[in-house]
Amino acid sequence: QVQLVESGGDLVQPGGSLRLSCAASGSIFSASTMDWYRQAPGKERELVARITLGGVTNYADSVKGRFLISRDNAKSSVYLQMNSLRPEDAAVYYCHALRNYDGMDFWGKGTLVTVSS
Repeated sequence: QVQLVESGGDLVQPGGSLRLSCAASGSIFSASTMDWYRQAPGKERELVARITLGGVTNYADSVKGRFLISRDNAKSSVYLQMNSLRPEDAAVYYCHALRNYDGMDFWGKGTLVTVSS
């Protein structure tokens, strides 16, 4: 049973923008803090952005001012608007849900973002 499905990854030039989407099953989304992580080749997976049920957001220092995380409760979806993309932003981006009441977490399969001219 697929719980989290990402989309929106693409090849983009430096300085460009992309919007990632993650559709979650309602039973998970409505009870979870939602995150975007990324993993570049040869590097550890890192937290990029987080949004709580109440809409509080946190960002990695490397993306502050360039990325924006949001959630649409009606659509059980979380988004990552990425602007001013840099080559170092290239990675597989993963959607993650941390269900607040029991601590269970869920991962999507990832979507590839390539930043290159």
